[in-house]
Amino acid sequence: MAVFIAQLFLLLQRMMPKRLITAIVHRLARIRVRLIKDFLIRSFVKFYEVNLDEVRKSAPDGFTSFNDFFTRELERGSRPIDSSDLSIVSPADGIISAAGSIKKNAVLQAKGIDYSLEELLATDLDEAQRYYDGSFATIYLAPFNYHRVHAPLAGELVAARFVPGSLFSVNPTTVSFIRGLFTRNERLICHFRTAAGPMVLIFVGALNVGSITTPWTGEIRPRKGNMVENIDLQSSSQAKTVNKGDLLGWFNMGSTIILLLPPGVCDWRSGLESGEALRMGEALGRIVQLKT
Repeated sequence: MAVFIAQLFLLLQRMMPKRLITAIVHRLARIRVRLIKDFLIRSFVKFYEVNLDEVRKSAPDGFTSFNDFFTRELERGSRPIDSSDLSIVSPADGIISAAGSIKKNAVLQAKGIDYSLEELLATDLDEAQRYYDGSFATIYLAPFNYHRVHAPLAGELVAARFVPGSLFSVNPTTVSFIRGLFTRNERLICHFRTAAGPMVLIFVGALNVGSITTPWTGEIRPRKGNMVENIDLQSSSQAKTVNKGDLLGWFNMGSTIILLLPPGVCDWRSGLESGEALRMGEALGRIVQLKT
């Protein structure tokens, strides 16, 4: 019965106008009419039991819209950043979908399902080969999670690319059934230079994710097309160098983050496995080799 329900859910996703639904959610989440936005915020807080004690502004009065609340900041100190020089910290609150080693160029999506680095990065072979036999972690951000994304390592942003695609849900059910889901959905791919070598952090768009925002790109809305867009970072006045734990951006509604590291530089901490809940700033693992 569970499999039948899951397959029915996937069929509905394939049939529904995902971009139209996402556009409607985008508009609804930005309504500033006090009665409506307060109702949405209060209902969300009650349904998901959001901890308001750690939220910087008062809810609902301190927020101009539901989206403003959804992308909320937390009180300083709510997410301590692991202080070890060699630690790799979780970039977000969420749940580990999968983590481990990349098998040549194959990244695990779910049990029995993987996808290639070339498909994920939508780039040339040489760039993808940097991460062959490397390490990866995929983190699912549920609707109730804190939705800001932070730097897992100190480094410099050297490139960013927007890859258009579909908008399937990225909840665990969909991930378990749609092969290559993360290579089919739209995504923002951020390339960094770190003391451990290159690093990639990928914002994966999804159903109801109205947009992705970073300090360098501003708000990126879902759009049709199949051309990869190289983001002009030089036009941004924002500093490209980030410290571990610095803000990298946020999802306007929930989604998934994928972290890639090259081979031979990372050890994930013992016991890190699918289904584990994470808090931004806690150690995911450690760097075992720094570049000289």
